[in-house]
Amino acid sequence: MITNLFPGKTYVIHAEEGYEYHEKRLIELFNKFKLNFEFVLEGSPSNFSKELLDQYFTPNILNKYSKGGISCTLNHFFAFKRLIKSGEPYGLIFENDPFFLGDFNTKLEKLLPEIKNLEPGFIISLENTTLTFPSYQQTQKGRLLYRANRGRMAGAYLIDLQGAKSAIEYLKSNKCDFIIDWFHNELINNDIIKMYWAHPPLVEQGSHNGFLSSTISSKKKSTKRRIAWIARKMVKQNLGRLGKQRKIID
Repeated sequence: MITNLFPGKTYVIHAEEGYEYHEKRLIELFNKFKLNFEFVLEGSPSNFSKELLDQYFTPNILNKYSKGGISCTLNHFFAFKRLIKSGEPYGLIFENDPFFLGDFNTKLEKLLPEIKNLEPGFIISLENTTLTFPSYQQTQKGRLLYRANRGRMAGAYLIDLQGAKSAIEYLKSNKCDFIIDWFHNELINNDIIKMYWAHPPLVEQGSHNGFLSSTISSKKKSTKRRIAWIARKMVKQNLGRLGKQRKIID
């Protein structure tokens, strides 16, 4: 349980080895915000087998993406299955490099009234990784969730129980041909789930903001990347919101 007011499970997509710093940081971060969570590791490359990959992916997926990308995607699927097994109404899913933008618990609880009014079968993007936001003219005072026709990557999102069930059921007859970010978009395009963006976002990824590297990032932590991220974010959050965001469904 995340808080007394928000029942659910929290899962962190992680790697078996090589990210000990990330693991230590995550434990400290989530303890600080009193978030109970579980690492999801079953999809690590050491567990790859033809039978396992064929269960979820199209043939020759290893020729299209790195083992890290496939492992990450597989762990997202395992997180869905854990949520289904738990029977909890919601799951929070993070990749292993989240940075909270303010008081995560308070912001999450403010989303709850709108979440409860959504039709079952949804994902809520909580992050700013793509630096895409609803425009000034699209946002409404007091409103925090906006329907969208695309995701904003898969670094931090909330999925409801029905959404997890629908995604796993879809995989039984439609094997995944992408990494998880694009698979979310396939689910949206095929009306399997609905996507919403939380605005303002609650999370940004350390592998994108320059603070960290993630399990599938080829870019390393650096001051140069950090400065570039801050500059892009300032432009996107201000000038970038003058025109309508085409990914938002009015």
